Amino acid sequence: MPRRPTGLLTAGVLTLSLLWAPGSVAPAGAADPAPGVADLVADLDQILSDARLTVARAGVVVKSAATGEQLYAQDSGKIFVPASNTKLLTSAAAVETLGLDHRFTTSVLRSGKRVGSTLAGDLYLKGTGDPTMLAADYDALAAKVAASGVKLVTGRLVADDTWFDDVRLGTDWAQDDEPYYYAAQVSALTAAPDTDYDAGSVIVTVAPGDAPGAPVKVTTTPETDYVKIDNRATTGTATDVTVTRVHGTNRVLITGTVASEYSEWLAVDDPTGYAASLFRRALAGHGVRVLGPTGRGATPAAATGVADRRSMPLSELLVPFMKLSNNVHAEILTKAMGRKVSGQGTWDAGLAAVLAFAGANGVDTVRLRDGSGLSRLDAVTPGELTEFLIALRAKPWFQTWYDAMPIAGRSERFVGGTLRNRMAGTPAAGNVHAKTGSLTSVSGLSGYVTSAEGEALVFSILLNNYLSSSPKNLEDAIAVRLAKFDRDTPVDAAVAPRSKVAENAGAGDLECSWIKPAQC
Repeated sequence: MPRRPTGLLTAGVLTLSLLWAPGSVAPAGAADPAPGVADLVADLDQILSDARLTVARAGVVVKSAATGEQLYAQDSGKIFVPASNTKLLTSAAAVETLGLDHRFTTSVLRSGKRVGSTLAGDLYLKGTGDPTMLAADYDALAAKVAASGVKLVTGRLVADDTWFDDVRLGTDWAQDDEPYYYAAQVSALTAAPDTDYDAGSVIVTVAPGDAPGAPVKVTTTPETDYVKIDNRATTGTATDVTVTRVHGTNRVLITGTVASEYSEWLAVDDPTGYAASLFRRALAGHGVRVLGPTGRGATPAAATGVADRRSMPLSELLVPFMKLSNNVHAEILTKAMGRKVSGQGTWDAGLAAVLAFAGANGVDTVRLRDGSGLSRLDAVTPGELTEFLIALRAKPWFQTWYDAMPIAGRSERFVGGTLRNRMAGTPAAGNVHAKTGSLTSVSGLSGYVTSAEGEALVFSILLNNYLSSSPKNLEDAIAVRLAKFDRDTPVDAAVAPRSKVAENAGAGDLECSWIKPAQC
C-alpha cells in the first residue's frame, strides 16, 4: 500500500494534524472538520494532557483503516521504544515468511549398528526450536524409542541444537531479567513447563513446612534435578519469599518466609542441557539405558530416524504467543525466519527478514535488536506502525493473525490475553484487538477498533519516559473514545475507564503475562 505523506489530501479531507496542533487555532481558510472528528481531537488532546505525561513522551496516531485518513496525530513521525508492540512486526513477518502451517520438529535418530535390543552407537536428540515441547512430549519420544526395540545404548545421548546458533540472550537484555522466564535463553532444543509454553523455564513452587520455623517444601514443574535447590526459606505467618536463579548457574536460591503456596517461573541456564536431561530421564523411565554421557553435536547425515514429534502449526501457536505476549516465542520465530530465509538460525538473519517485511509494508523508520521488544534499543514511529496495521488487512492470513491478538475486556485468558482485565463494560470490550507493551517507563497499545458507526480504525499509542506508575488507563481511555467515535456526532467527554491493570501499581508496569501467576 502506498505511503501517504503528511500534508496530502486523503479521500478528499485534509489530515487533522495539519489543520491545527493541539491548543492552536485552525489556519485561515482551512475546511472545518466534521463535528465528530473535531470532538475526537479535543477529547484525545484532553486525555493526553494528563500530568503523568508532562515530563514524558507520547506518540499517538489514529487512522481510518479503509482509506488511511489520519484522524489524530501527536508526534507521529518521532521514534519511540515500542516494548512488546515489536511483536506486531515479528508475528506478521513470521506468518508471511514461515506460513500458518509451519510446524517445528523434534527428532530422535541413531548412529552405529543395531544388534537386537542394543544400539552400538549414539542416540541423537535434534531440535528445530519447538517452544511447545513439554516433559510429557519428551516422555512420548522416549516411549517410541523403547517401542522400537532399543533397550541399551552403548554410546552417548547427543543433544543437537545446531539448527540455531549458540547465542542464547539478546544483546541488550538486562542482566537482572535473566533469571526469569520472560527473558529465557533461546535454543533450538528447549522445554516448557506448562501450556503457556514458556520455553526454557521451570516452575518452582514453595509451600509451608510441617511446623512454624521448619524449612519450606519445594517442588518443580516439571520434576527435574537440572536445577539445584538452595532452600533457606522457613515456614512463617506471612508469605514474604524470594525465589531466584543465581546468575550464570542453575542454583535456585530460596529465602524468606512462606505461609501459603507460591510459585515462581524461572529461566534455566542452558535450555539444551535441560531438554536433554528431561529426555534422558524419560528414557530411563521406559527401560532404555544409555551408558555414555550426554554430549553436544550435530547429527550425522547418515543417522537413522527413530522417532519424531511435530508441534502445533503456527496458526495455533499465534494464540499463546500473541495473547500472552510470549517473548521466547518471538525470539524463536525470529531465528526460525533466519534459518528459512538464509540458512542461518541467528538473530541477525531473522531480524533482516522482519525488517524486509516491515519495509515492504509501511515501516521504514525502525530499528530492531530482538523480536520480542525486550531491548530498549528497539525503535519505531507510531505513524508508520499504523500504516503497517493498515497494510496487513490485505494479507490472506490477516483474519487468523487478527484473531490471535488480545481482545479488550474478554475474561477468557486465551481470548482476552493481556487485555482481558482492561476496558471491560465499555464499548471497547470485545471490540479492540490490540498488542500491549510494557517495560519500566515504557507502555504501548497498538491495534484495531471499530467506531460507533461501524468504521474500522487503526491506532498506535506509544508512551515513553514517564516517571509515574503505569499510564495504561490513558491508553484505555483513548481506545474507548475511539469505540465511541461518530464522524457526525460529538459524544460525551471521555472518562478513563477503570482497569485492574491501571489500579494495581505493582502490576501496572508489566504485561499481565510477565507477573505469573496470572492474577491481573
